[in-house]
Amino acid sequence: MAEGLRLGDVVRMKKVHPCGGFEWGVVRLGADIRIRCLQCDRRVMMSRSELQKRTKSVTARPPSGPPLAPP
Repeated sequence: MAEGLRLGDVVRMKKVHPCGGFEWGVVRLGADIRIRCLQCDRRVMMSRSELQKRTKSVTARPPSGPPLAPP
C-alpha cells in the first residue's frame, strides 16, 4: 500500500484519531512519510512499514498529468 502513495493522496486509517477523523492527507514522501489529519490538521511522521500496517485504503488521489497552461 505505501509503495504506491503519491503526494496529495488521502488515506483512510484503520483506527480513529482522537479528534474523530479517519482520513489523512500525504504531505511528504521519503524513507518516512508525513501525513496530516484532515479534520484537526495534526501532522504525524511514520515509517513506510508502519503506515502500511495502519492504512485501510486510499480514498482519493490528486489528478495526474501535466498542469494546465494558462489561456
